[in-house]
Amino acid sequence: MVLRKGGCCSGKCGTCFRSNLLTVLTMSSVLIGISLGLVLKTREKPWTKREIMYITFPGDLFLQMLKCLILPLIMSSMIAALGGLDLKLSGKIGIRAVIYYMATTFLAVILGIVLVSVIHPGSGNPDEITRAGTSRNVTTVDTLLDLIRNMFPPNLIEATISQYRTALEYPGPNKLQSNGTNVTFANGTWIWIDELDESDEKNVTVPVSKIDEKNMYTWKMSVVKDDGTNINGLVVFAILFGITIGRMGSKGKPLLDFFTTLGEAMMLITGWVIWLSPFGILFLVAGKLLEMDSFSVVIGQLGKYFATVMLGLFIHGFIVIPLIYAVICRTKPYRYIINIVEALLTAFGTASSSATLPVTIRCLEDKNGVDRRVARFVLPIGATINMDGTALYEAVAALFIAQVRNVDMNLGKIIAVSITATAASVGAAGIPQAGLVTMVMVLNAVGLPAEDVTLIIVVDWLLDRFRTMINVLGDSVGAGIVDHLTKRDLSNCPDLEMEFQGEDITADKHLNGDAKCEDELKCQSTTM
Repeated sequence: MVLRKGGCCSGKCGTCFRSNLLTVLTMSSVLIGISLGLVLKTREKPWTKREIMYITFPGDLFLQMLKCLILPLIMSSMIAALGGLDLKLSGKIGIRAVIYYMATTFLAVILGIVLVSVIHPGSGNPDEITRAGTSRNVTTVDTLLDLIRNMFPPNLIEATISQYRTALEYPGPNKLQSNGTNVTFANGTWIWIDELDESDEKNVTVPVSKIDEKNMYTWKMSVVKDDGTNINGLVVFAILFGITIGRMGSKGKPLLDFFTTLGEAMMLITGWVIWLSPFGILFLVAGKLLEMDSFSVVIGQLGKYFATVMLGLFIHGFIVIPLIYAVICRTKPYRYIINIVEALLTAFGTASSSATLPVTIRCLEDKNGVDRRVARFVLPIGATINMDGTALYEAVAALFIAQVRNVDMNLGKIIAVSITATAASVGAAGIPQAGLVTMVMVLNAVGLPAEDVTLIIVVDWLLDRFRTMINVLGDSVGAGIVDHLTKRDLSNCPDLEMEFQGEDITADKHLNGDAKCEDELKCQSTTM
């Protein structure tokens, strides 16, 4: 009896270890990567960019594998999930998800504002802070308009490799010296003139608009296609296409079967790639540590700012979000969070919520039992619009920069920061350090110079990894909440794919007799 009990316990322990082996390996890889980076950093000779590239090469390969899966996985998963639901139910799921995402994002912004107002990390001598990098010239209006434009791409094929962006260029004196054919200086202002053919002998200039150095709305505007998948546009198309297939009924069954099979194939490939995550994350973390000049910046110059952001991320990710989950679902939230540790560590290593999406879907379906229709519909939307960590970071950073410059932030400006940070986080693509771009939008809203974003760039690479973890955590918990709220509706709306499989099983039963019963007996005998 004792032997049997011990054997049962050892069997459970072995099963538990096997099911969590990948999570343990991923956690170990983060620790080993940090240790490796610190050891390699002790070399007296500075590491060159080429040497760092050699070290991060295995991690870059892993990251590229994950990014390769994003497009087919998002498209197939969302189309198959929506195609298996009726229009009313899919609308209910989508509305619940968006309400949750907007609510938690706004709570994150409020938390960040409260913390930065209490801790006051921007006090001190601003000259002691070292600037790094450059800022991008953007306006709030252009950022919002670009977000809407990217939601409706004119070419789906082009949307898979590029996205639209409005670029602004100021033709100052240096610009005039390098290209004097497009601007002229008259009456104290720079004036655009039409570009002339160099072979044209006529010296004719046609004024187009006056340019103000301090007003970016008067600068030259051009369209730029940035490299990278236009996730917003593809998600919108996938939603419309999935709803269309659901409305088609039996006529849409071949298309639904195709995308369902494609989604399952992508998840199978994801399962193979995920086993490379410990190896890839190890070298990504080690390489990033080698790229950092010194830890003194994190501890000294920007120490209070770094600590404020980290405190906010911890409170929001491990107190506020779990509390919301516990109140709505009436279950223990931390067990749910433990089951997605693998996705959180992948988010830390890749610094991309989009690249982590395949891992997140797998964790929710396999370990937390979230309905696949909910997971594959809600998570891609969350990876696109839900950026709790980014919103909190942008609110803290904007007020921190205002404190450094001794700019008085009244109630109106604080409200502007909260609204703009919420909107900017929605427009932040799920790619590394995208928050820096939308950060400029928040600074413009309260009249702070865009170049001040260079004050925080030096520590952004590290904060980016932690806020990506909170972004993925928020997406995952949101999917769990939506799944809990729609369980009854989902039970009344069976998955079309499962219905088709049931029809196939019934047909096979007539052909193969009691083969199914024999298989069940074999399974029972092996489990006993």
